[in-house]
Amino acid sequence: MDISVLHNSILFKGFDDTEISELLKALNATEKKYNKGEMIFSSGEITDKLCFVTAGGVTIESNDMWGNRTILNLVGKGQFFTESYALLPDVPMLVDVCAAEDCSIVFLSMKSLADLNDTIRARLLANLLTITTRKNLHLSSRSFHTAPRQVRGRIMAYLNTVSVQKHSREFDIPFDRQQLADYLNVERSVLSNELSKMQRDGLIRCRKNHFEIITVTYLPG
Repeated sequence: MDISVLHNSILFKGFDDTEISELLKALNATEKKYNKGEMIFSSGEITDKLCFVTAGGVTIESNDMWGNRTILNLVGKGQFFTESYALLPDVPMLVDVCAAEDCSIVFLSMKSLADLNDTIRARLLANLLTITTRKNLHLSSRSFHTAPRQVRGRIMAYLNTVSVQKHSREFDIPFDRQQLADYLNVERSVLSNELSKMQRDGLIRCRKNHFEIITVTYLPG
């Protein structure tokens, strides 16, 4: 297990390597590797595990019984998921978690929090609150991205958010084309067609997951 990756994470902010090693033992940390496309959690499962991505990435998805997939989030190296469910172990998961690529996940048992001393537990919970707050902000952002009725509006809302976050009009996004379509809740063919139109209209340039915003003002299409 790579302690350096954990050392740079939000959860272990303020802890030194010795404290992190002790916490990993106290929280019964285990690490497991998954292949791309492999399911890590399925909706309906109950877990008390807080999960940390040490390599690769996973998608948080909503998959209905008719086969429709909506990507709610992509969690990459150095990020956490299942934090809410880990603290509410009697609540079944409403989402699926799938390996977006070959990945490694560290599982931390939140049941063991009660066994930590008060000071360590308070520091850890404060960091966990930061993680949860950031995740809530991300989910709020997604609601803005999918609010526009037209596909072009959804694309531009998402690209604008990424541009602001990266302080640049040129950037890479974490999604491939199918994942972006699932995230924006549109058909892939419709998304690809609209991206082509937007390039012809001089609004953007894009190749695979690399984008450049050319014109800020646009007419919804």
